[in-house]
Amino acid sequence: MKQVEQLYYNDFGVAFFWKKNDVVLKDKVQLVFKETGFYLSGKEVQDFAAIIDDTFAEIGCAGCCQRGRCHKFLLKTPLNQVDLAVTRSELLNIKDLVEGALFHAQLFDYLDDLCMN
Repeated sequence: MKQVEQLYYNDFGVAFFWKKNDVVLKDKVQLVFKETGFYLSGKEVQDFAAIIDDTFAEIGCAGCCQRGRCHKFLLKTPLNQVDLAVTRSELLNIKDLVEGALFHAQLFDYLDDLCMN
């Protein structure tokens, strides 16, 4: 029996919904990357995507001689008590994972609504 409904994955992590008694629990998304798991509501995943975008704007790698090979910096999360130490490369992978999860979750919602009509 399959206990998860995969939303999206990349080489860095995976995003999925949990299943219970063959029912997909769509109220929260499980994101797993970098040996860390986050169980977030849809709003929190959207907030995380915005935080990631803001972080890219703040790190300013364009004029830097390191060109993204710098040391790690802190990435805020939707959970106020948790920040992550990530490199720019890891941030790109997390961004892809979060945006992919959002896209597929919205696609599933759209298809569910379409099938009800």
